[in-house]
Amino acid sequence: MDGLRFAFGTLTVFPARITRWDRDAARAGMLCAPLAGLVVGLCAAALGGAFLALGSGPLLAAVVSTAVPAVLTRGLHLDGLADTADGLGSAKPAEEALRIMKQSDVGPFGVIVLLLVLLAQVAALFELYGESWAHGAAGTALAATVARLALTHASRHGIPAARPEGLGAIVAATVPVRSATLATAVVLVLCALTGLLFSPYDAVHNVLAAGAAMGAAALLLRRCVRRFGGVTGDVFGAVEESAATVALVALALG
Repeated sequence: MDGLRFAFGTLTVFPARITRWDRDAARAGMLCAPLAGLVVGLCAAALGGAFLALGSGPLLAAVVSTAVPAVLTRGLHLDGLADTADGLGSAKPAEEALRIMKQSDVGPFGVIVLLLVLLAQVAALFELYGESWAHGAAGTALAATVARLALTHASRHGIPAARPEGLGAIVAATVPVRSATLATAVVLVLCALTGLLFSPYDAVHNVLAAGAAMGAAALLLRRCVRRFGGVTGDVFGAVEESAATVALVALALG
């Protein structure tokens, strides 16, 4: 329960009173992160389906399904994506780049990356909702779940924090590699089972999309650790949004 409260209390706006703020609770919370993502994804899919039922068409449903996760996370991950883009694009030393990321304003790199990521998510969901409501809903839920699984992996042992304070510091290097691998296996099985509701091809497609998302998140995480010396809360947001976007695009490419 401490892990669930930590996951929902830090990653969503749902009322979850965090009773423990220590590394044990953080470890459990990061292992529960995919569950928080699934709930966010189901909410987005439900509202997108409601708009389709009201005759909105797939484009507006895609916009709504993209907006819901931003609302349910207070824009936390999108803000982290923008800040990380500014830090990576600054070409400054690590300390200076971290200072840029901590500023409240958004620079040109952040604006460009935010725009492209949101456009890609809407375009991919438009294609999925164009196939059917079920494909759009499944894609929305899958992307949100896999995106939070990327947070689990970003919290693995051996990945240090770039700063001594903040969310990144409390969760960094808390999750054992074996636990992260087990969580990945569970999520991939769920992706395959969801795809089987449509066809065997969709089962394989879902697993490949999840794998592509995790691969992209791992590359970005590796770049950030080398560039900043570790992870921060902003890096977690960037990893999450990158994984969600790649998962949606991979699903749309089928």
